Amino acid sequence: MATVKPFRGYRPDGRAEQIACPPYDVINSREAREMAQGNPLSFLHVEKPEIDLPEDMDLYDPQVYAKGRENLDKFIERGILKQDSKPCFYIYAQTMNGRTQYGLVAIVSAEEYDKGIIRKHELTRKDKEEDRTRHVDTLGATTGPVFLTYPDQKPMDELVQKIVQHTPAYDFITPDGIGHTLWVMDDDKDIASVRKIFDAQPILYIADGHHRSASAANVARKRKAENPHHTGQENYNFFLAVIFPAGQLYVMDYNRLVKDLNGLSEDEFLKKIAEKFDVQPTGKARPERRHEFGMYLEGKWYTLTAKDGSFDGADPVAALDVSILQNNLLAPVLGIGDPRTDKRINFVGGIRGLKELEKRVNSGEYKVAFSMYPTSMEELMKVADANLIMPPKSTWFEPKLRSGLVTYKY
Repeated sequence: MATVKPFRGYRPDGRAEQIACPPYDVINSREAREMAQGNPLSFLHVEKPEIDLPEDMDLYDPQVYAKGRENLDKFIERGILKQDSKPCFYIYAQTMNGRTQYGLVAIVSAEEYDKGIIRKHELTRKDKEEDRTRHVDTLGATTGPVFLTYPDQKPMDELVQKIVQHTPAYDFITPDGIGHTLWVMDDDKDIASVRKIFDAQPILYIADGHHRSASAANVARKRKAENPHHTGQENYNFFLAVIFPAGQLYVMDYNRLVKDLNGLSEDEFLKKIAEKFDVQPTGKARPERRHEFGMYLEGKWYTLTAKDGSFDGADPVAALDVSILQNNLLAPVLGIGDPRTDKRINFVGGIRGLKELEKRVNSGEYKVAFSMYPTSMEELMKVADANLIMPPKSTWFEPKLRSGLVTYKY
């Protein structure tokens, strides 16, 4: 069963809107410097501490992690972040375009991540995992929550709706138009109800945050090895998460751009892809169903439909649209063997819109673009349950969780 625990979180003293920041991995250092400029309270000083060091410093220099620890300690010492007096759960609501999703903020077990009770569906990059491992270990805290999900549970939905009738601790809208609201759940009966509900939940799934969860598990193993009196209940055995019911989540398309046609003329390219796809110049940019793709080439939108028998529908990975495009077009026709490392391919999250694809092809930077039908939560869970891995850039979740609203220290 999935272990979900309350904890004594460190939270903003009331200036949450100034403190909360985007996840560390959706903005680069330059963007972080610009975003935090003139705002000493921004949690980016903790999440991306290189912004307080010379611009030419190596991002993996030990001084960067030490600065993050220094900044977090200062936030606590100065009362910018204050620790709750008792272990609590928290409800974190995000509202985008009129729809709201409600997540439970809790700590979850690093050991259960290792055992597959918390299931993943993506591989991690070694450099990114090492970076966050050093960040977590040096700070002695998980500062950015992992985005988890579970099959909808009516008792949990009912409890959340009861809690959100109360006055929230924070309620604000960020410049991107996303609403963020947080309630503190400190009633012992409510806490016991949450734990009972999740005691009956066998599996949690990582929606977003594979590097954060892997890093927290790395630190837990490291500290266990260093502690001769390890009991399994030390703070380092757990990490920060926000857990949402799957039915509330919004998965967006994750689209592809390729720089060239691999030496083919336009006519040759269209002829080759017609072997596995029905190709029609429909003018439609957005696919309307699974196994359908949009393709933007030479100022025109085509609809590609995967032909029957061109993929294994019984295989949960092979049946994914991202796999079909990769296996039947990107690799054999365009020569993109490994989309993780090939410099000829790029990925654009659906939040940027399909006009972004047109813009980048029309500029000459890329030759062809592919718009995708979003991967579903059901597909994600099937892959994770089969202990398999999705191709890279299969899912794009919006909205992103803000860091700094609740921090978990070891």
